[in-house]
Amino acid sequence: MKQYPYTFSDTLNRFTAIGCDTLAFITGSNGHDYTGGCVSLCNSKGSIINGTCSGIGCCQTLIPKGVKKFTTELRSFYNHSRTWTFNPCSFAFIAVKDRYNFSGSDLLNFRDRKRIPAVMDWAIGNKSCEKVDQRGEDYACGSNSHCLNANNGPGYLCHCNKGYQGNPYLLNGCQDIDECAHKNISKVCEGICTNTPGSYRCSCPPGTYDEGEQDGVRCIPFPPVKKEFPVLQVTLGTGLGLLFLLIGSSCLYWGVEKRRLIKLKAEFFEKNGGMLLQQQISNREGTVESTKIFTAEELKKATNNYDESRILGRGGYGTVYKGILPNHNIIAVKKSKLVDETQIEQFINEVVILSQINHRNVVKLLGCCLETEVPLLIYEFVNNGTLFHHVHDEGHEASLSWETRLRIAAETAGALAYLHSAASIPIIHRDIKSTNILLDENYRARVSDFGASRLVPLDQTQLTTLVQGTLGYLDPEYFQTSQLTEKSDVYSFGIVLMELLTGKKALSFERPEEERNLSTHFMSAMKQDRLFEILEERVVQEGSHEQILEIAELAKRCVRLKGDERPTMKEVAMEVEGMRRLGQHPWVQQDSQDTERLLAEPPDSSSYHTAGYDSLKDHVILPLGSGR
Repeated sequence: MKQYPYTFSDTLNRFTAIGCDTLAFITGSNGHDYTGGCVSLCNSKGSIINGTCSGIGCCQTLIPKGVKKFTTELRSFYNHSRTWTFNPCSFAFIAVKDRYNFSGSDLLNFRDRKRIPAVMDWAIGNKSCEKVDQRGEDYACGSNSHCLNANNGPGYLCHCNKGYQGNPYLLNGCQDIDECAHKNISKVCEGICTNTPGSYRCSCPPGTYDEGEQDGVRCIPFPPVKKEFPVLQVTLGTGLGLLFLLIGSSCLYWGVEKRRLIKLKAEFFEKNGGMLLQQQISNREGTVESTKIFTAEELKKATNNYDESRILGRGGYGTVYKGILPNHNIIAVKKSKLVDETQIEQFINEVVILSQINHRNVVKLLGCCLETEVPLLIYEFVNNGTLFHHVHDEGHEASLSWETRLRIAAETAGALAYLHSAASIPIIHRDIKSTNILLDENYRARVSDFGASRLVPLDQTQLTTLVQGTLGYLDPEYFQTSQLTEKSDVYSFGIVLMELLTGKKALSFERPEEERNLSTHFMSAMKQDRLFEILEERVVQEGSHEQILEIAELAKRCVRLKGDERPTMKEVAMEVEGMRRLGQHPWVQQDSQDTERLLAEPPDSSSYHTAGYDSLKDHVILPLGSGR
């Protein structure tokens, strides 16, 4: 393989794409293999903002360290049919981040621009300082210099030692600096300055002494001899006085600091809607016992001061920590990112609604803490990882039986049907995926992570929102229109069904291009009558031919492009539960009314297990309205 001597600077360069209908990918190799990209969209030339690459006509993204060469791939959502007059094609390149200033005219005349430079890093060889023979003939650093590992890829660089300057790559290129000749040294050394190799020495002349200043040497004459002074008494008195002063100051400081913290907690509590939450709790019958307002001190002790070892997961909405309460109950503490203060009332309403969800397959919200800068949410702890972990992670592949997969699908569908139609206010989850389906010790499904969820007013069937979700699971109709409906969750659940059937990830750039998107690959296989070729081997071995085909057909209906043509989550749940029960007792006819009643029936308290693990990974946020 050809080796490239230079590496693209990861700090000074940016990957930039131009276009109003553009999805740009960059793939790097021969140094650091990676794939990244960005999306640039706009409806008209009038929406362009010159001088910014925020996703409207122009987008930018970082590149990692170690990229020596790259290839780009440009795609179009609508083949530029909507933007042909002012943007017939797309462009992508790597360039210095401050040398390219985007202009709306580039959408049509980018080829007329002068060349835009990129910055390349270089280093000597491909060995680190630890591995290179520093006494060999090939070692490039001269005397009075030292070796430093390159910041961007393999190899090393040379630098003059402290107190030397010059060219470190020449034999005697680094020469000693005469510090005593510098004016700045005379300000530090008021005595006799003596230059030494790489440094200097400062001393006081006879008859004077160093006053002991921290930043240098200040020589002053010895004082004349005086009569004896009661040094011991003065020293003891001064020391005791200072000790009492220190103790008094410390007590005063801690008192003031304690009052400040109490006041700060009260301010956070009020800012985060604490008074509103208390009012909501008092106005709702039965909520007082189910929703608890935790103190910041309780959660700090429970998480061992949010120790790194207690982290269960990270993601686009925050970090989840494992907590242990004094009564030994285990909880999951979700520390979110900053919350918009204008949305506090909606946040409090969602806390109250979510705390009332009483379904055996939904992770229970136990309460919240409002005494911190950002609100903390406390969930029950589920201890057996995520469905993604059991389906895709190495060592767990094919670990779930067909019966278990079918039960997980039925339980997840039932929970979503409950959220859509049986909750007091309908809830759209908006981020259904295998990483947000937790499993307890009995492999029972628990839907989690409501960070992107939205409550649906009773007089509405859809909401207009900024598009949020995860690539591979995101409803294409929602992506194009920003109209969020319950059918968006149905689409995402259909992708989860495909994962359970095939054991393949929803989106993977490691697969061939025609197989990267699981939905497209699955539909193509069904159309070509090759479905059983892409299914996981254990599914084919354990599942009946009829059951597998019925589940596959259901998944196909769930991912139809038009939401109106998809089944409701309630219908999906009834079909999956019916197929599961028929598989267990093929001689018993399933009563659809019984299934519907079971889906909406809240579990008794004995079905709960104190448990927790919250998935906060791989969120992709595509807010089309703002272009960011």
